[in-house]
Amino acid sequence: MAASSRFSNKTAIAGGGAARDPQRETQGLYPISVVTELTGLGAYTLRGYERAGLLQPARTAGGMRLYSPRDVTLVRRAATLAAEGANLTAIRRILALEAQVSALRAKLKDSCARGEQVPRGRSLCAMGP
Repeated sequence: MAASSRFSNKTAIAGGGAARDPQRETQGLYPISVVTELTGLGAYTLRGYERAGLLQPARTAGGMRLYSPRDVTLVRRAATLAAEGANLTAIRRILALEAQVSALRAKLKDSCARGEQVPRGRSLCAMGP
């Protein structure tokens, strides 16, 4: 079976769509050949992103890289930023800031669910993301 027919539903394979399992999101599932198919990037670029510290794919006992759905998402975001003119240093910083914003939003959502308030009595939920 040809690679293009095996991976024609790229969104489903990369974890898009259905509810996500947090553990599966970070589990190494895809070899580099599949990730190149999913993202349209070459293996050399993927290894370069790894060298630059943008991602750390899991490794098999034999040393083969296995990329998680989260890695695929990061690679796609990095490629978008690169296409917009960002260099690797900027991409690394943008991805780190986006991760911080995401973590703060999750914390805010959790605090809102518990009904917490800031010292002046304003609801954290009123501040919004």
